[in-house]
Amino acid sequence: MSEEKKVNIIVLVPAGRLPLDIMAAAHRLAEQYGLGVYLTAVQNLRLTGVPQEIAPAIKKELASLGATFKGPGKFLLPKVCAGAEQCNLAVIDTVAMNQKILDKFGDLPNVKAKVKMAISGCPISCSNPKITDIGLMATKKGYEVFVGGKGGPSPKIGKRIAKGADEERVLEIIGELVAFHNRKTEKKQRMFTLLEDSEFPFAEV
Repeated sequence: MSEEKKVNIIVLVPAGRLPLDIMAAAHRLAEQYGLGVYLTAVQNLRLTGVPQEIAPAIKKELASLGATFKGPGKFLLPKVCAGAEQCNLAVIDTVAMNQKILDKFGDLPNVKAKVKMAISGCPISCSNPKITDIGLMATKKGYEVFVGGKGGPSPKIGKRIAKGADEERVLEIIGELVAFHNRKTEKKQRMFTLLEDSEFPFAEV
């Protein structure tokens, strides 16, 4: 007899803020079906060990509370530090900046996978913007934008392509980078692999 197939359900958590009703429902469902709960490094909630035949019902219940789910072609949620609301070192409201990014890019269709983003409210960089594909670091003089960073066994610090940028310019840069990545890639590919492309639209500053 074949073993019952299990899947994971990944609930997207914008800015790392999980609504209490979704949290309560996830807890109840995990108890009811014996599921695991994992809080991922990119600030999502993963229900693990979900029997495949009940996954649609679980997603439907969570979706009724406003939950959205990771899936192919979706714009990836930025990893976000606590921001000025909770940290006296931060110089921006990172939640508000995250929302501006999602309002502008969240509905983009067919976004290529593997492009990660991070927003840091100050140069302490708790969300690691320098080692992600597109990293935003707020300073008292405006945003610094980094591109092409990555973690893993061979980490790379991203190239700084803007400093002293305002929010409008940051959104323009994100749009150009996402469009460039989509145009240049046919599969999952990190941004650092494109930095030496002759058409890369930004110089290091």
